[in-house]
Amino acid sequence: MTNYSSPDLTQQPPRSPRVRLGGFAILPRVIDKCRAVLAGTNGDYNYACALDQHFFTFTKIDPEAMKAEIAAGKGDGEILAWVMENLGRDLSLPDILAWSAYHQSRSPDNPTYRAKFNKMHETLAPDRTDIVTSFDMLDLDDYVSFGGKA
Repeated sequence: MTNYSSPDLTQQPPRSPRVRLGGFAILPRVIDKCRAVLAGTNGDYNYACALDQHFFTFTKIDPEAMKAEIAAGKGDGEILAWVMENLGRDLSLPDILAWSAYHQSRSPDNPTYRAKFNKMHETLAPDRTDIVTSFDMLDLDDYVSFGGKA
């Protein structure tokens, strides 16, 4: 059973980057990774990694300030309220939804990332033609890493 207040990312992956909180894609995954880092159960997952930085850059939220809020034991709804109160810029719900839709449909956009993506695709599921976005690859990698069959 998943314990969202202190996920053990050595036993299961964080939430999919597709899962949204307050319209924000990536945010629930960021929260899961932070909670796991705080608990020492993050395994191969890192808080404030390159994917997380897309969220922090968009919202202008300081990762260390958010980590302190999560360390205080706040639930997802409380973290969302804190995020909305501490945005470093004005964002409307349509802005948030457009940003999330963009990231959900985003594919590798440079040769280095494209090569890494293609190598992972070839290794994990060479016959799958539905793996086209970065989120597709993250979900597949999470699934296979914990024993799923591609």
